[in-house]
Amino acid sequence: MNPVTIEDIYSAAELLKPIIRETPTIPAGWSKKIYGLDLRLKCENLQRAGSFKIRGAYNRISRLSAEDRAKGVVAASAGNHAQGVALAAQLLGIKATIFMPHGAPIPKLEATRGYGADVHFHGATIDEALEAASEFSKTTGAIFIHPFDHEHIVAGQGTLGLEILAQNPDIKTAVVCLGGGGLLAGSALAIKTLRPDVKVIGVQAKEAAAYPPSLAAGSPQKLASMATMADGIAVGRPGDIPFELIKTYVDEVRVVSEESLSRALLLTLERSKVMAEAAGIAAVAAVLDDPDSFEGPVVATISGGNIDPLLLSKVMRSGLAYAGRFYTLQVRIPDLPGSLANLLTAVGKTGANVVHVAHSRIDPTLAVSEVDVDLELETRGFDHREAVLQNLVNSGFQIIDSF
Repeated sequence: MNPVTIEDIYSAAELLKPIIRETPTIPAGWSKKIYGLDLRLKCENLQRAGSFKIRGAYNRISRLSAEDRAKGVVAASAGNHAQGVALAAQLLGIKATIFMPHGAPIPKLEATRGYGADVHFHGATIDEALEAASEFSKTTGAIFIHPFDHEHIVAGQGTLGLEILAQNPDIKTAVVCLGGGGLLAGSALAIKTLRPDVKVIGVQAKEAAAYPPSLAAGSPQKLASMATMADGIAVGRPGDIPFELIKTYVDEVRVVSEESLSRALLLTLERSKVMAEAAGIAAVAAVLDDPDSFEGPVVATISGGNIDPLLLSKVMRSGLAYAGRFYTLQVRIPDLPGSLANLLTAVGKTGANVVHVAHSRIDPTLAVSEVDVDLELETRGFDHREAVLQNLVNSGFQIIDSF
């Protein structure tokens, strides 16, 4: 018997109606032009607290008894679940304590505190923070609000699936970001129960992908390590409740690289004017990796938009590089007056924009009369990059490296 039913999701939807926003689904017209694919974006980055997490958090906390509410709640999160729990607790007048892993994004930390929660740091991963939160619950009596492994959490997240169907009656494929599994499990249950013809695909970051090996083994398996900028879906072990639902209702789970996340984040920001975090863009990244394998109309979730501006700048630079619009060259020139000016003039004639120049004289392969110049350039794509490179080679410059 399923731990969560469609009736549970309908009940959550009714409860959440005055609390959450019904976020829009917007067409990604550029996808039609570039790939011939009808792609639509379900913008949960516009949800209260910046992600879908308020759906499950409020559904869970609001159902606590008066006695349990008096004990307060505790949760662990890299940020989005923390904000969802903190906001839900504030709305319900309940004390909230949040455990975050060290290095959690500053905007998420400040927002969580802004909703009135007490924040503690523990460990380097969500899983380590979860252990601390669980121990805090045992010693203080505070009610532990798991980010994904609870029936009420899954039912609350599943309301997203109801909205996707209501807003897109012609949908053929739903693509959903996947971490611990609450959002995908609830959404897949809702979608498949009401529209079994719709294909449901979950997407994880390749460097934190616990679901593929777990599904292959038939039970949740814990990853030995994780390393991804998509902190919101960096979960080392699937939840037991979401896992059973995903195993039953999800057609496929895919993984995406860090490069794909960067490229998708940049393209979505530029073309759709949608600001997503790395974890929130995973579904779009999977579609862009292999658009021909998706039957449209496709609805991809933008599950969160709480990105640290410092990380955003790094991701955008990475995305520009993988789109052929940021180019780094190392050029060896004579260590003589005028040599650098000649190099920059040659670059300028190609239409590339120089954003950084650095000299290196410590390479043991350099002659006394030589210097290596590192150039960071803004280019207009891969064809332009190749033109820049060929022009420098044809002008007699020695290219040591390029990437």
